[in-house]
Amino acid sequence: MIKSSLKFAACLVATFFAAQASAEDYPSKVITLVVPFAAGGPSDTVARLTAQSMGTILKTQIIVENVGGAGGTLGAARVAQAKPDGYTLLVHHIGHATAPALYRKLAYDPIGDFEPVGLVNDGAMALIARKDFPAKDLKEMIAYAKANKEKMNVANAGVGSASHLCGMLLMSALNTEFVTVPYKGTGPAMNDLLGGQVDFMCDQTTNNASQIKAGKVKAYGMTTAKRVAAFPDIPTLSEAGLPNFTVTVWHAMYAPKGTPQPIVDKLSKALQEALKDATLKQRFADLGSEPVSQERATPQALRAHLKAEIDKWGPIIKKAGVFAD
Repeated sequence: MIKSSLKFAACLVATFFAAQASAEDYPSKVITLVVPFAAGGPSDTVARLTAQSMGTILKTQIIVENVGGAGGTLGAARVAQAKPDGYTLLVHHIGHATAPALYRKLAYDPIGDFEPVGLVNDGAMALIARKDFPAKDLKEMIAYAKANKEKMNVANAGVGSASHLCGMLLMSALNTEFVTVPYKGTGPAMNDLLGGQVDFMCDQTTNNASQIKAGKVKAYGMTTAKRVAAFPDIPTLSEAGLPNFTVTVWHAMYAPKGTPQPIVDKLSKALQEALKDATLKQRFADLGSEPVSQERATPQALRAHLKAEIDKWGPIIKKAGVFAD
């Protein structure tokens, strides 16, 4: 018994020092940052800006790999199954918290199969409509939409996307059902909105900022609690006539479960440092987003936030009866 205990203790000590040595050498090669959505979308933009800054701090190259499909679950599953050595990471948005309620068969546990690194940013969403939509403000838009609900259609980037969630909340808030038109990504949805094939969409400003600024779409309000600095003339939806309607789209970084804690800590510190970069902060601001505080860019804060979001969205999604295979 004593020999067994000593052997176990020796293994623990050896594992500890191996992890320490691994962290000291880390990173010694290129890091792959998986984005579970197509290139060019909001998550891709956030990931590339963050990867560039973190790569400089860690003195290595961080390449972004887009693994889209199934509402972000394919890319997340890939990282969950990757070797836990810190060289395969994930940047995912709010969809990481909604997947358990949306998917009957999920190939991973959003909490149990990942090591949280830290939150990255909070992003606004804007309720936008085709340029020739007849309503001049939100109150007129709501009145028109309710009067023409059989003809109204709302676009989204696919089941489980942020635009899908926002659309569900909007219909719930208005107690009105519209025709929902899902697309395979934000880009195709935006193209049809610009072309007038769909009426409106609630989507992240990281994706629609340029269209709003160019006047190619009508913007009726922001989903944030306060006005977005990049769009000071656009009211919040709460101001404009939908009290307490707030949706913040957040992104976060994860490593596979079992990644040594010293490596996770090193990544988290690099993330915190990256989010202080003036260029990154300005690029985020231009897109109506902002990096989180240093306290929130930590494993502990992300772990608590993820659980709270899963608890928040689960009942909403189940009540709506929306599921994906």
